[in-house]
Amino acid sequence: MQIKSFTFNPFSENTYVLYDATKECVVIDPGCSNAQEEKQLKDFIQTEGLKVVRLLNTHCHIDHVLGNKFVADTYGVPLEIHEDDLSVLRAVPTYSAAYGFPMYAEQLPEKFLKEGEAVTFGDTELDVIFAPGHAPGHVVFYHEASKNLIGGDVLFQRSIGRTDLPGGNYETLIQSIKTKLFTLPDDVTVHPGHGPSTTIGEEKRHNPFLT
Repeated sequence: MQIKSFTFNPFSENTYVLYDATKECVVIDPGCSNAQEEKQLKDFIQTEGLKVVRLLNTHCHIDHVLGNKFVADTYGVPLEIHEDDLSVLRAVPTYSAAYGFPMYAEQLPEKFLKEGEAVTFGDTELDVIFAPGHAPGHVVFYHEASKNLIGGDVLFQRSIGRTDLPGGNYETLIQSIKTKLFTLPDDVTVHPGHGPSTTIGEEKRHNPFLT
């Protein structure tokens, strides 16, 4: 499995395209907020000859969903989120203009992800892990074979997701990290929603919020 990341929008959000030798791919948290960023994502998919078969959100804060409608419309794929984040997604149009995105177009989900299910594309299988705290319906996607985790805004390099937004809870987030993420092998690479990648072992040893 290959992972391509893009950094989009004023929040410097990490958007991920995962693909394998079959050329099928999934787009996770498309944060593209303007035509230039949309073109960057589309050009990569076209150049690599990829077929987008799934559109996934780890959670539904505005910086992770700005490109949902573009991806859904361009590639004809339904949006998939955890049901507990539907209210978070529905809230985005109420504040998008205030955050500088008056042209935000809502894309609602057609499928709900559940913990323990497998997200498949091509020859690849991702495990869905429920990890609330930053957002009530936050999930992460784990590829066991390559030890890669698409982690959204749960765990960052030397930091954790903020919990002061609606639906956030600090104790829940710490519990999610310790019981869901820190039970994974130390050499798992974490690809977060913002900033550089890290590993589970690094954060166990050096994260000031968790040591």
